[in-house]
Amino acid sequence: MADRTVRAADAVIDVLTLAQELLRAESVTPAQGAVFDILETALVPLGFAVDRFVVGEAPDGPVENLLAVRGGTGPHLAFAGHVDVVPAGDGWTGSPFSGAVRDGLLYGRGAVDMKGAVAAFIAACAAAPAAIPLSLVITGDEEGPATYGTRALIDRMNERGLRPDLCLVGEPTSAARLGDMVKIGRRGSVNIWITVPGRQGHVAYPHLADNPVTRLIAILSAIDAITLDTGNAWFQPSNIEVTDLHVGNPAHNIIPGSAQARLSIRFNDEHSGQSLINRIAAVAAAHAPGAEVTGRISGEAFLTEPGAFSTLVSDAIEDETGSRPELSTTGGTSDARFLSKLCPTVEFGLLNATMHKVDEAVAVDDLHALTRIYAGIIARAGA
Repeated sequence: MADRTVRAADAVIDVLTLAQELLRAESVTPAQGAVFDILETALVPLGFAVDRFVVGEAPDGPVENLLAVRGGTGPHLAFAGHVDVVPAGDGWTGSPFSGAVRDGLLYGRGAVDMKGAVAAFIAACAAAPAAIPLSLVITGDEEGPATYGTRALIDRMNERGLRPDLCLVGEPTSAARLGDMVKIGRRGSVNIWITVPGRQGHVAYPHLADNPVTRLIAILSAIDAITLDTGNAWFQPSNIEVTDLHVGNPAHNIIPGSAQARLSIRFNDEHSGQSLINRIAAVAAAHAPGAEVTGRISGEAFLTEPGAFSTLVSDAIEDETGSRPELSTTGGTSDARFLSKLCPTVEFGLLNATMHKVDEAVAVDDLHALTRIYAGIIARAGA
């Protein structure tokens, strides 16, 4: 292939070419196959030992993951990310998987979130001294259930006794311009389902029935009055939101037999997912002793305290952009919630303005600038 991205003779990677190749490999979550072939082709000539594996069963699997490791001496830096993308949707100008460049912008589903950053890190690795230990932790399922994605990669790393000293997740953290924000933590997320049992009956004979809707309303009213916290030095206040109500009663003259509600709670590091489930369960029990409360924790809150790692990243950004980034914990969850259990973890990547949108695009200049910033981070980590 004449235009191979990797030129093993001089170990140079053009970030734009690699990003285009990744975009053209259609990889709607969960991703397998071609997109990982491209990664392996790029990484092996750079001296990485590539471990690809498929794990999991339906409905959340199977999922392909890639762990690439290059040994050396000194602190070990891991770059983590994903190559699966959300569905493209309709209304694109051109194909969402063409990798087209127009007016200085690279278009494609995943350009921002986050194939562009994956390409930038690999290009930065190509320019890094071989003596610096590096690894890539890349999953094919971050946009989906994430059951067999980064968590499975961490299991694989633990089996091999591989524990990086620092981890950078290439999620699109920049808000108004490249380099204006670095994430040093994230709030946790938990979904909670409340089911209130009742006794079905005719509305004309309420004494012969038990209306669960009334009890559920009382529960939700009590929950709405809760102030979990007022935030702290690094986190905004936690919030509880009702995201669904369901009775499923097609008849106007029947008191239903049950009623359900779903909550979503985004919480800071003053709480754990289980403590919030327990708190909601206690409120439900006070108003409906027979209520069933179940919860699913998507991730716990985490914070990488500002220090040597965030300073290292900030210095590399400032060298390229001339400005120092804001350290933040805003936004939703990411796979950093899992990786933070291994080592100090921060997130930094491209502008997030078009992620998950029609005509998702990244400025080609930003791709090159991000590559230089990542190269600066590698150099500082290995110093």
